[in-house]
Amino acid sequence: FKTVHVAGTNGKGSTSHMLASVLQEAGFKVGLYTSPHLRDFRERIKINGVEVPEEYVTNFVASYQHIFDEVKPSFFEMTVAMAFKYFEEEQVDIAVVEVGMGGRLDSTNIIEPLLSIITNIGFDHTEFLGDTLPRIAFEKGGIIKAGIPAIISELNSETIPVFEGLANNLGAPLVVAERCYRVESSALLPSGLQQFDIASFTDNEGYSKLEVDLQGSYQAKNILGVLAAIDVLKDIYPDRITPEVVRLG
Repeated sequence: FKTVHVAGTNGKGSTSHMLASVLQEAGFKVGLYTSPHLRDFRERIKINGVEVPEEYVTNFVASYQHIFDEVKPSFFEMTVAMAFKYFEEEQVDIAVVEVGMGGRLDSTNIIEPLLSIITNIGFDHTEFLGDTLPRIAFEKGGIIKAGIPAIISELNSETIPVFEGLANNLGAPLVVAERCYRVESSALLPSGLQQFDIASFTDNEGYSKLEVDLQGSYQAKNILGVLAAIDVLKDIYPDRITPEVVRLG
C-alpha cells in the first residue's frame, strides 16, 4: 500500500490526522498509524477514522506469538507489524504513518513513501538521538528517501542545512513549507474551531477561512506542512484532491 511518512519532535500527530482527513475526503481508503495512545491501544491503528477491531488485535497476537517469542521485538515494533498487516489485509489506498522515535532507525522506516514530512526539531530523546539540534535533525531526516519529495514544516537555521545535505545526497526534492505558505491571520471561533487565512508564495491562491478543529497556536506551523504536502499529492492525484476537498478535510 502507498504511504506518507511523518517525523518530527512535535506536531506529528496533528499533521498526520489533518492529512489523513483530507485524503479521506478525497475518497481514499486511508490507514492512519500514530502513537502513543491516550486511552485505548486501538487508537494507534485506524482506517477512515475507525479503530482496529479488538478481535483483530487479539487474533494477531495469538497468530504470531511464536514469532514474537523467537524474534523478541519491542512493543513498538510489534505494533508497527500489526498496523501494516491490517492495512494490507484491508487493502487501504494509502496510509499516513507516524514515526515512533527519531526516524533513521525507527521500525516504520522500512516503507518507501510517496512523500516524507518532518514537522519540527526540538530536544527529545536526547540519549538516543543526540544532544544538539543538527544531530537530532540527522536522525529524523533519516526518513528522507532517494528521489522522494520531503516536506520540512518549520524553517530552522540550525537544522535546514542538515536536511538540505541529506536531500541533495539522495536526489530528493526538498520543500520548505514556510517558503510556500504563510499564515496571515488566525482566530479562535465560538465553535472552538481555529480559522486561518493562509497566503501562498507560489502560484497557488492560498486559503481563506480554513477551519481546523485541533487546538493550539502551533497548529499554524503544522498546517503549513500539511498544505505543502497536499501540493505534492495534488501532482500525483490531480483529479482527486481539489481545494474543496482540502477545505472539508
